[in-house]
Amino acid sequence: MRYEVLSLFPGYFESPLAVSMLGRAQAKGLVEVGLVDIRDFSDRRHKQVDDRPYGGGPGMVLMAEPLLCAIRSVKRPSSLVIYLSPQGRPLNAERCAQLARDEAHLVLVCGHYEGIDERVMELEEGEKVSIGDYVLTSGAPAAMVLIDAVSRFIPGVLGNEEAVKQDSFEGGEFDAPVYTRPLVVEGMEVPPVLCQGNHARIADWRQKMARRNRQRVRPDLEVKEGGRPRVE
Repeated sequence: MRYEVLSLFPGYFESPLAVSMLGRAQAKGLVEVGLVDIRDFSDRRHKQVDDRPYGGGPGMVLMAEPLLCAIRSVKRPSSLVIYLSPQGRPLNAERCAQLARDEAHLVLVCGHYEGIDERVMELEEGEKVSIGDYVLTSGAPAAMVLIDAVSRFIPGVLGNEEAVKQDSFEGGEFDAPVYTRPLVVEGMEVPPVLCQGNHARIADWRQKMARRNRQRVRPDLEVKEGGRPRVE
């Protein structure tokens, strides 16, 4: 998988991409990330890339021309252009797995200020993606979330391939509570069922606890047939 990240602040990505899982994935050649500075494609004085919105209103809008040039400098016939926006399609585990399986080249557009000229996504037939119902200072953190979440589904990125299947939302439920040594911490003991070696009972306990967690924390999620959670 190759990601092209278009941003006004490409340096934002250097540190998180260099460490942990994503750093190892790049070292193994499983993931590639290209960082593109949108300002490099401005032909205006002082590398201006934003202007006031038509119709008035607060803030500035990223102009179409430099953004289109930046996208087209890296876009391939098979590329999917994604604009990170709170008004986009929600990013969930199912969509992450689909992107990792079906796409080989993602062009991620990070919005800044009040957003981007709407014509950019119409001309490039792009897709808007949201990581949540809130607004960030820019699309850079959202792009980093997408890269991390999608890359986990690429074979070989995780040390344990079964871990993806056991994580929250993958089986239609939350994770069950987890514990490690010591057995007692400030008077609180590990649930006895986890220490008895009865794998059937442990599996049953984990399933019940996971369901209880989901119902308590996310009552808006209903597990539909087939094991995928659905937001009501």
